[in-house]
Amino acid sequence: MTRPTMQRVRRAAVAVAALIAIAAALWHLQAATRGLVVEAVSVDGTPATVFRAAGAPPGPVVVIAHGFAGSQQLMLPFATTLAHSGYVAVTFDFPGHGRNPAPLTGSITSEDGATRSLVDATKRVIDRLRGRGDGRLALLGHSMASDIVVRVAQNMPAQDIPDQEVPEVAATVAVSMFSPAVTRDSPRNLLIVAGGWEGALRAEGLRAVGLSSAPDAPREGVTYGDLAAGTARRLAVSPGVEHVGVLYARAGLEEAAAWLDATFLRSGPIPRPLDGRGPWIVLLLAGVVALAWPASRLLPVVSPVPLGAGLSWRRLWPALAIPAIVTPLVLRVVPTHVLPVLVADYLAVHFAAYGLLTAACLWWIGRRGAPVRTKAPISVPALAAGAAAVTLYGFVGLVLPIDAYATAFVPAPHRVVLILAMLVGTLSFFLADEWLTRGRGAARGAYAASKLVFLASLALAVGLDFGRLFFLVIIVPVIVLFFLVYGAISGWSYRRTGHPMVAGLANAIAFAWAIGVTFPLLAR
Repeated sequence: MTRPTMQRVRRAAVAVAALIAIAAALWHLQAATRGLVVEAVSVDGTPATVFRAAGAPPGPVVVIAHGFAGSQQLMLPFATTLAHSGYVAVTFDFPGHGRNPAPLTGSITSEDGATRSLVDATKRVIDRLRGRGDGRLALLGHSMASDIVVRVAQNMPAQDIPDQEVPEVAATVAVSMFSPAVTRDSPRNLLIVAGGWEGALRAEGLRAVGLSSAPDAPREGVTYGDLAAGTARRLAVSPGVEHVGVLYARAGLEEAAAWLDATFLRSGPIPRPLDGRGPWIVLLLAGVVALAWPASRLLPVVSPVPLGAGLSWRRLWPALAIPAIVTPLVLRVVPTHVLPVLVADYLAVHFAAYGLLTAACLWWIGRRGAPVRTKAPISVPALAAGAAAVTLYGFVGLVLPIDAYATAFVPAPHRVVLILAMLVGTLSFFLADEWLTRGRGAARGAYAASKLVFLASLALAVGLDFGRLFFLVIIVPVIVLFFLVYGAISGWSYRRTGHPMVAGLANAIAFAWAIGVTFPLLAR
């Protein structure tokens, strides 16, 4: 068997395996809501969703709130697990998040600012949708929202509901909690869930549990206090997960459902199919990325000669180092508050300035006599078609599944302008970076090195202005994941088309899209 034939066989095998993985993942992800009634509603413009078991009598309502830069889709594992267990689960998008068109008002560092706005938004959802259940109420929140649900539970007035001994918020589940508002006996029946890799938040959970009648050294996995009296406290740990993975951990889902069952005195055999979507989401996205390799052979050839700067390490390193160091130093003194979106405006400007400096370095290297481009005939229609095809593949294969099963990723109309503004910055970076790291004779590992250096530049920026840019730390894992996924797709696209701009355009659109749909909108 010749080498080209073996390559075709390998591509066909990968394509078949990828399609099987995608089909299996979609089937299991869809199974999470089988047997449930899922109703999308609006609460004064706030997008919300109600989940309940089909044909089941109304149960207690559990209002579920997401964390910073998240959306109601991110809380689907808890919503579907609790709905299958007989609860009426309610998710919603906070102001400035997901598809909520209202911006987040108030300072994000002040209890009288954004915290008050988020508390008020949660109360509005409760007031409107509490009647979907039997009158009893519990709250669940993740990360930023853990503090919000604690404060809401502490300030909810008692409701005059016949035959109910606990008419106020009966229990609070705080996932990845940090809340200075927790006291010895408030909120009622507090369950804290932390990921095994969240060391600081585990310590915070033990501190909160220790405020009650717990011993001097409270332990994880032990319930202190009395559920009947509303004084119960417990810290449960989901092993082997971090700040986002804790939302998909089966241990945390089981702990939350069992805590609510004990609070509401639900006994007997309770059906509890846990929403184990985490591995299936990973399998789905892995299948989509793997399928991109054989699918890249369908792209048009833009240039018969691979184009790019083709720089050796000796000529490459100044173009990597100069933008990485100069960009954060310049932006430290240049105003970057250009958009009503938290820290994403800085990120867009960082991309733009970094790309312009990279382009300037390429020009300087060319003036010094080093080859920065290879002359070859190119097909402009093929380039446009290739970039459009890669972009469309990313939208269908990545954007739509992420939006359906993980977090809001299809933008509401009010975010389209933001995406276009972000695109100005990302185009500058990705077009320059793709050209810098591609071409005949290009240093091995140049593409990966340029991304590592860019992340180091962001780290320097955060260090220079931690008070304003510390939220960038939260999204670094997402940036790394995008670099890995689109880096692989970029390499396959380049090897087929021969032109760096195909992937450069597609990557720029993908990053502008991701930034524009995820960062919270602020009132300016």
